[in-house]
Amino acid sequence: MMRARLLSVLPFAALALIVLLLPIPLSAGPATHEVTLVADQFAFDPPVLRVNRGDRVLLTLQAADVVHGFYLDGYGIQARMEPGISQQVEFVADRAGKYRYRCSVSCGTLHPFMIGELVVGPNLPYARAVGLTLVALGATLFYLRRFPPREMRN
Repeated sequence: MMRARLLSVLPFAALALIVLLLPIPLSAGPATHEVTLVADQFAFDPPVLRVNRGDRVLLTLQAADVVHGFYLDGYGIQARMEPGISQQVEFVADRAGKYRYRCSVSCGTLHPFMIGELVVGPNLPYARAVGLTLVALGATLFYLRRFPPREMRN
């Protein structure tokens, strides 16, 4: 009887080991990303910024040709960039997802197409903890259903 109980929980133990041992990028915690974002008619360089959730982002904003604006959707961060003047913006990427940044000052005919993207990746240690919790919950429910306590058998 004890052997049957152990064998019934074995698949859940294997699943828990898989969740624990799946390789994830090594990260000692939130990182700081220092990026110079240059606005030039009619594009941002770099066009895509990739960070992880919880990372601190320090942007140095520069306009290469004319006055540009910077607005980051979802974060409400706005700045005005003038040629020859660097400006810094700092924030914590606390929400996973994709957010557009755009020029918020009319800078020419193709101004509406001057868009970049901030990609905030998920917090993988948190996802791993949620996965282990779900495996443990599933194993507990399965075990209790298959081997109910004595007072529930009647």
